[in-house]
Amino acid sequence: MNFRKATISDLKEIQELYVETIKHVCKDDYNPVQIDVWISGVDNTERWIEVINTQFVLLAIIANKITGFGTLKDGNYIDFFYIHKEYQRQGIADKILTELELEAKKYPNALGQKTITSDISITAKPFFEKKGFIVKAEQRNIRLGVELINYKMEKDL
Repeated sequence: MNFRKATISDLKEIQELYVETIKHVCKDDYNPVQIDVWISGVDNTERWIEVINTQFVLLAIIANKITGFGTLKDGNYIDFFYIHKEYQRQGIADKILTELELEAKKYPNALGQKTITSDISITAKPFFEKKGFIVKAEQRNIRLGVELINYKMEKDL
């Protein structure tokens, strides 16, 4: 497995991974309506381009295929974190998270502390808990009239 930063030319493959992962990996935790609303975010191309241009976007590559990606916004917020549906439970998430945490350590907050936060899906919550993240709040987000539950989580680095 190799890592590299994303470029605009990766956008289509990243978006496909995002949609397919949510459809297949999260289906036991979210109903079909919630999944449809969640994946509708793929249509906001401007947001995706902004993410690639302004965030630390790390890709995991195996045999020239993107098998996972994670993004770090403002040095301490994991904005996107998805592992390809066919590459689950192979250590890819561990490695991406380690790299994101190393990057986050470069950005201490005003008090000199280094923390990393994210809004984590029901599906990903057990993984992040195993990695030392603590739930700060359950969140009930309304998107297109549909409630999506996730968790504000944080870890001291």
